[in-house]
Amino acid sequence: MSALDAYYDAVQGAAAALRARDVGIPDVAVVLGSGLGDFTARLSDPVAIPYGEIPGWPASAVIGHAGRLVVGMLAGRRVAALSGRVHAYEGHDFKTVTFATRVLGTLGIKVLFLTNAAGGINVAFGAGTLMLIEDHINLMGGNPLTGPNDERFGVRFPDMTGVYAPRLRALAIEAAQAAKMTLGRGVYVGLHGPSYETPAEIRFLRTIGADAVGMSTVPEAIVARHMGMEVLGISCITNAAAGVLPQPLDHNEVMAVAARVRGEFSALLEGTIGRL
Repeated sequence: MSALDAYYDAVQGAAAALRARDVGIPDVAVVLGSGLGDFTARLSDPVAIPYGEIPGWPASAVIGHAGRLVVGMLAGRRVAALSGRVHAYEGHDFKTVTFATRVLGTLGIKVLFLTNAAGGINVAFGAGTLMLIEDHINLMGGNPLTGPNDERFGVRFPDMTGVYAPRLRALAIEAAQAAKMTLGRGVYVGLHGPSYETPAEIRFLRTIGADAVGMSTVPEAIVARHMGMEVLGISCITNAAAGVLPQPLDHNEVMAVAARVRGEFSALLEGTIGRL
């Protein structure tokens, strides 16, 4: 069996296992970044499945990632919430990093919300700002579509003009306005990690047009578009990037800020889902 067929069969096997757990076809899937997993508590009639019970699904090992899939109802929609993801900096290749996205697309999910904790490059974004991702820059050192293309998933050269769907962004803006919350907008740049960026790197990233920086989201967005899914991206700015403030960066700070804004973050997601 070719590597292409083996990967395809693994994705199909994971999707079949989830169908057997009667998760149905959710209207939307939400990938929850570091410290943002409490959103799952808003789902009614939840079915929680640890990642370890889904064949082939990689385990999440980062602090702040619970490592389970929760499917339930919210705002009249069936929602699949992924509490945690895996990252390339953990040693995974990009096909493993995007395995969950492939499974979600195979289940028939057409809308994917990608969220993350990010460092603020734009000095107008203080800690706790929620930023709507309008576009991204891929500086992660690779692309999940590298290698032979599997036409069963998507075309060889997918268009990336509108990675983050204008329709979904408009709904998120409406939801923020209705909740009287401030919603930033900007460009997210993905780097490999796990080390935080140097001040010189942040100056470079600001020069090329980035507003926030993180270590996830970009591969998932690329694969989702490859499969024809609509994507919405939201960053929680949990800290100023290196050199913006005269203090070192700390993952504990990321977790603390994410916990502080989780109510506002969850309200934004719920308001957007209710408008789908």
